[in-house]
Amino acid sequence: MSDEQIPARDAAATSDWFLPSPDTVASALAGLARAHGASLSVSLGPAHVLATSPDLARRVALVSGGGSGHEPLHTGFVGRGGLDAAVPGQVFASPHNRQVHAAARAAAKPGGVLLVVKNYTGDVINFGIAAERLRAEGVEVDTVLVDDDLATEVEGSATGRRGTGATVLVEKVLGAAADRGASLAELANLGRRVVAASRSLAVATRAHTVPGGTGPAFELSQGELEHGVGIHGERAVSTVERRPAAEVVDRVVDQLLEHVPAGEEGVAVLVNGLGAATGLELHAVLDRVVNRLGERGAPVAAAFAGTYVAALDMRGFSVTLTALAPGWLELLRAPTATALPVAEPVGAAPTAPASGDPGRPGGGENAFVSGLDALVARLHGVLTRLDRVGGDGDFGDNLASGVRAAARRGPGEGVVAGLRAAESAFLDDVGGSSGPLFGLVLQQVRTAFEAGEPGADALREGLREAAGAVTRVGGAQPGDRTVLDALVAGAGAGGALADVVRAAADGAEATAAMTPRRGRASYVGERAVGTPDAGAVGVALVLAALADAVEPAGDLAGELAGRWG
Repeated sequence: MSDEQIPARDAAATSDWFLPSPDTVASALAGLARAHGASLSVSLGPAHVLATSPDLARRVALVSGGGSGHEPLHTGFVGRGGLDAAVPGQVFASPHNRQVHAAARAAAKPGGVLLVVKNYTGDVINFGIAAERLRAEGVEVDTVLVDDDLATEVEGSATGRRGTGATVLVEKVLGAAADRGASLAELANLGRRVVAASRSLAVATRAHTVPGGTGPAFELSQGELEHGVGIHGERAVSTVERRPAAEVVDRVVDQLLEHVPAGEEGVAVLVNGLGAATGLELHAVLDRVVNRLGERGAPVAAAFAGTYVAALDMRGFSVTLTALAPGWLELLRAPTATALPVAEPVGAAPTAPASGDPGRPGGGENAFVSGLDALVARLHGVLTRLDRVGGDGDFGDNLASGVRAAARRGPGEGVVAGLRAAESAFLDDVGGSSGPLFGLVLQQVRTAFEAGEPGADALREGLREAAGAVTRVGGAQPGDRTVLDALVAGAGAGGALADVVRAAADGAEATAAMTPRRGRASYVGERAVGTPDAGAVGVALVLAALADAVEPAGDLAGELAGRWG
């Protein structure tokens, strides 16, 4: 779908939810002016953004633009080291030639104007008309057309590839070269070379929200992936099965490497978010991209991750590869006062320290650790649901990761060995508050088991000490709806080992009637009432797996799984 095929909507067509409209674009430009009063000049008639303090060495002005909804492209790239002017159209619609003409006239320098244009029909026509108007007025002008989208490389197509993520690297290189006084011919040649050396490919698991609040631009099921999606909501040539992230990234990289020529100075990598991908996810994608390029023998000289060319709130990412010629890396590393990325030396992947307790014998399956692993796996969804009610959601993952870390330690045989491995794993390897607190509980129980015969008396003693430690560390009191309620209930129970565990489970169950006063759940208050605290339930599960390891004939794990599962 080309830019001009997406009509601008009037304000009345929008819902009461905050979604883009013509008014939103104008307000965004006004907000840009408010935020950057010292470096930008913003006009609304016709709409364009100018740099107020470009580098004095510039002989040629750089002007670009396109539909809104892709921010920070292009308005965020105006300033030293970037563009002299940017021209925003309505959402996903090309700017009018009048806007481009006005912006270029205002920004023009003695050496002329270079227009950077993404290859969409509306942009090409409107920037082309503006260029003709400028030439007729005696302004020297040239154009760089960005056409990097591999998904639209169709043999025999007169339209050609779309312009997408490579625009960021093109404008960064040209901005640095312009600040060094390059001529119009030099900049045009440089820009075209960067474009020719670049290819991009995008994938998405969810379309953007259509302006006006009418839902997503297209529907994808939970197990589908749009491979080769466009930045205006264009569907890809193919909808494919959603595979693990590493497989998706590898496929994208392998396809790009079939078309990106070998670079004399390696390749530059840009992982770009399409609007709803988080920084956490984008950097994880970047790590996989760099690893895959290494496997394929393509050295990475510059690596970037972030949202530079959004598609409103589309959930996905694009990858751009640029084969670097001599001198380009230096331009990518040049400073800029804009949202354009600046290359730093590519770092090596950090090495994780070896886990495990080197002072303990390894090997063998431990009954406590393996039993707890099976129980947590069975109730993982339940623990996650309970934790979400309390305002979080990662407790199931944290408990599972702690158990896996304990297993990696090769704890050997015996209940005490399993407790020691789990204690170390939760204290050292699990983040947040729940992991270390569970490590503290396991430490006290392990100490009690080492001091006496593993059984009911030792467990009661360990739970008493654990309750005291938890209170000292976090300040919790009985009735606050925390792990402490399960610990205190178990510590005060008489009878056999199974009775202690069931009492702890009852204590966990009783938290359902409590209003949380500690921890993150305290922020949701009464909304948490009706479901037990995830941490208290987790304590009961740990004790059930421990009791089954001490007395293999029992099945407390199955009993508690039936209670909550």
